[in-house]
Amino acid sequence: MKIILFSRRGLAFSTEELTALKEVIEKYNFELAVNEEFATILNEKIGWQIPTEQCYGATIAPESNEAVLVCYGGDGTLLEGVHRLGDAHIPVLGINAGHLGFLTSDTRQGIDRLFAALNEGKLCFERRSLLKVEGDFGEESHAHLALNEFSVQRHGAGMLSVEIFVDEQLVATSHGDGVIVSTPTGSTAYSLSAGGPVVAPSCACFVITPIAPHNLTMRPVVIPDSSRIRLNIKTRRSKAFATLDNRSYATAPEATFTISRAEESIFLAAPHNISFYDTLRNKMMWGVDIRS
Repeated sequence: MKIILFSRRGLAFSTEELTALKEVIEKYNFELAVNEEFATILNEKIGWQIPTEQCYGATIAPESNEAVLVCYGGDGTLLEGVHRLGDAHIPVLGINAGHLGFLTSDTRQGIDRLFAALNEGKLCFERRSLLKVEGDFGEESHAHLALNEFSVQRHGAGMLSVEIFVDEQLVATSHGDGVIVSTPTGSTAYSLSAGGPVVAPSCACFVITPIAPHNLTMRPVVIPDSSRIRLNIKTRRSKAFATLDNRSYATAPEATFTISRAEESIFLAAPHNISFYDTLRNKMMWGVDIRS
């Protein structure tokens, strides 16, 4: 079994947790590759020197079916790790060293349990759909993929107008701060903050969520993921930008984007004996009585 370890700078790593990570990888004798940024952190913090031939850069080389991408951080770290997969079609495991963590499988305290299950082949992986986005990304004209969501947003004080088409049928024109198109996986991310519904990961759908719409009757819409969405953006006094998960791109004043379900998908580790609904209750504290 090969572990493709990924993390990024900006996280408050302690020497104790990094030492524990090193010990558990060595305990199960996993083959290892580490991204260059995290390899530098490991060397600086605990003196763990990763050989140059075991380090990778902006993308992960194609790997065998025996490899697993292990993202150590929060949901943002996992999203960045997924973007580095490139042509490496391998499953993804997240370890939550952050805060909320809807995508990660366990906390840093559960590292030994997770790696033991991985070593014994007892971890379950769920297929998660991806968005394919084509449009006015400036010089980057190729299609982009997103696990959580794609959004267009205003940049400045002026209102943003977004014409929303589904299968070439006009749904509405949203006047406000922008629009989010999310997968079921991303329904608990930005879309949720903007008032969108929570969607179970197994649902075959997209969620279109307006951001702070000026027309107050605008509401999120759930559509089949076989649909093709087109967003026409029009700005007046302000600029606009587009985001794919945690990546941002400047857009033209009158940009157009087309969103559909990608042919590619990823396989995300499911927490052992913890359902999606358990996660919702625990993370969002549903049912907790705060009156006393």
